[in-house]
Amino acid sequence: MEIPFTKLQGNGNDFVLIDEYEKTIIPDDMKARFAATFCDRRFGIGADGVLYLMKSATGTLRMRILQPDESEAEMCGNGIRCLAKYAFDAGYAKGSCTIDTLAGPVGVDMAYRDETFVATISMPTPKFSRPDIPAQGDGEYKEHIGVFDVYAANTGVPHAVVMVDDVESVNVEALAPPIRHHDSFINGVNVNFVQMTGEDSIRIRTFERGVEGETLSCGTGATAAAAVTHHLGLMGETVRVETEGGPLVIYLQGGTKMEGSAETVFSGKISF
Repeated sequence: MEIPFTKLQGNGNDFVLIDEYEKTIIPDDMKARFAATFCDRRFGIGADGVLYLMKSATGTLRMRILQPDESEAEMCGNGIRCLAKYAFDAGYAKGSCTIDTLAGPVGVDMAYRDETFVATISMPTPKFSRPDIPAQGDGEYKEHIGVFDVYAANTGVPHAVVMVDDVESVNVEALAPPIRHHDSFINGVNVNFVQMTGEDSIRIRTFERGVEGETLSCGTGATAAAAVTHHLGLMGETVRVETEGGPLVIYLQGGTKMEGSAETVFSGKISF
């Protein structure tokens, strides 16, 4: 069976999108295996996840996101922007819409600005908690891992936020997994290393649960980092977040919103 797909990216966080607006393309019991197969960057299309676009019984659209490890994420900020771009271009939604996710309905305002697609996402209100997590490692990395002061925030997806002096010097692949799997987080957690770079700006690197590695950007992680730094009195109500894949702007006044772009990379067909 040949399956049409579209590859999109938001700040380098890339996704394979399957359009199920009119009908189911991948049966539900095969969606996880499909993601594991085609997210592979050597033997598949290559992506951080697979987005399934569907009609919604309550909103305009519905999004499901399956990850390379076959788990399903509650939502994804960069993924929603990518799905919104596809829906805009396909004529499923214009101007604004509501996208249903496992984390609840998400409002989206979208438009093209000088040929660049930009979407502003109404994110879930951050929920805070703060465990002090002893991160332990094995082998050659053990001496580099100590006790981190970890701030926890759920922005639709659980996140750990770790403040550092120099984010570029952080060995993310070594330091993140002990936190990602710590017992304090029942369902695991995404791990964000955050450096303040100005009065209203931070730089962030994120290790994503489900991808099990560092990604170029994470929208819910950027939102969590901005919310935590604001909560600590370190940032104002508008925070520019520099991810490895590009900038996002997080607004924390009158609700929580994330603004960023999305691009279509290519379309094609695959056999499954």
